[in-house]
Amino acid sequence: MIGVIADDFTGATDVAVAFRRAGLRSMVVFSAGAATELPDNDVTVVALKTRTVAAAEAVGQSLHALEWLRQRGATQIFFKYCSTFDSRPQGNIGPVADALADALDAPRVVFVPASPEHLRTQYMGHLFVDGVLLSDSPMKDHPLTPMTQSHLPTVLGQQTSRDIGLIELADVRRGPRRIVERLNGTQRRSTPYVLVDALDGADLLDIGAACLDEILVTGAAGLAGGLGAAYSRRLTADSTPTLAELALAADGPGAVLAGSCSARTLQQIDYMKTAGHPWLQLNAAQSQDAKGLAHDALAWYDGHEPASGPLIYSSVPPTDLQRSREQLGSESVSELFESAMGLIAQGLTDRGVTRLVVAGGETSGAVVTALGITGGIIGEEEAVGVPWIHATDRRLSLLLKSGNFGDRQLLSRAVAAVTR
Repeated sequence: MIGVIADDFTGATDVAVAFRRAGLRSMVVFSAGAATELPDNDVTVVALKTRTVAAAEAVGQSLHALEWLRQRGATQIFFKYCSTFDSRPQGNIGPVADALADALDAPRVVFVPASPEHLRTQYMGHLFVDGVLLSDSPMKDHPLTPMTQSHLPTVLGQQTSRDIGLIELADVRRGPRRIVERLNGTQRRSTPYVLVDALDGADLLDIGAACLDEILVTGAAGLAGGLGAAYSRRLTADSTPTLAELALAADGPGAVLAGSCSARTLQQIDYMKTAGHPWLQLNAAQSQDAKGLAHDALAWYDGHEPASGPLIYSSVPPTDLQRSREQLGSESVSELFESAMGLIAQGLTDRGVTRLVVAGGETSGAVVTALGITGGIIGEEEAVGVPWIHATDRRLSLLLKSGNFGDRQLLSRAVAAVTR
């Protein structure tokens, strides 16, 4: 079994569906320790909420997830982070990788953030977003993890004392054997961390084949696709039914909860409004009490037809968010909205909502935690990297969307769809 440790909830679903797309049976677990028994699956993803917490806390949670996965038969560990290498200068990608490498006694660790299907590519160690350097992309204005440096050896070097190497595209294009040769060479040069260039899916297939027997790999969903394809080829043709086939999809009223302030999520919210969905915006300036915000939001929901696919959101453009943070404090605003969204999600499910569409990694984490969902089976994708998750412990389906993922119609389409 491949055991995945993901640093946020939407990233967990993204990597799980990449493995599923490669033909592997994939499951996501939201609470390592709660689900003691796992179905017969090939990939188990533990979803953490460690991207923006203190490095020491991220390390502790990741090591706990590692032990839980190894106890359940994981033979390869995949540390999943965002394809834009989201992290503060002091962590957490480097510290978590250091801790996992030490615990596994890994002689080397590959880092492959490229995910071409999401328009994230790496060349000569520089990360690009839709053909633009990361430092020139909208990620430079991210409210929690602003990325102002595109050269990933520099970014990673700020977070770890270990030597960092690079396998350039020219070597990747020579195939898996050459990649393995380069990896072996980095060991001889005492370069335990190795960033690997990739521009397209074929590059990732070769990288995945080269990394099939590595005890620890790190990266985004692109690497999962390449690794999953290589792993799938090893499996026998006579396999059990996929977990997706065994999933019980929930069908019933749906609602959208959006907390991401990314440009794409803001576009998706605007589309929902123009499409006629009823909407309510949470306002921190009017109330700084999470219970009060949730109470008012649920009262508003009660006045609308559930089948209309209502939208409740806290998302605002970066300039408005910065203004609120200056007035109330950055942590206060984030905690207020996350707590409110969790309470709203509880109220919605109590009212019979069986399909929740959630935009934003932090918001997704708050919702799943508040609902106490322990795990789910990965189902069909509503957009690339955005699958439905069918809870294993109740009649509820979730769509957890990373801020920048999906087309403009995604939220509207998903809340109206019959979950598959």
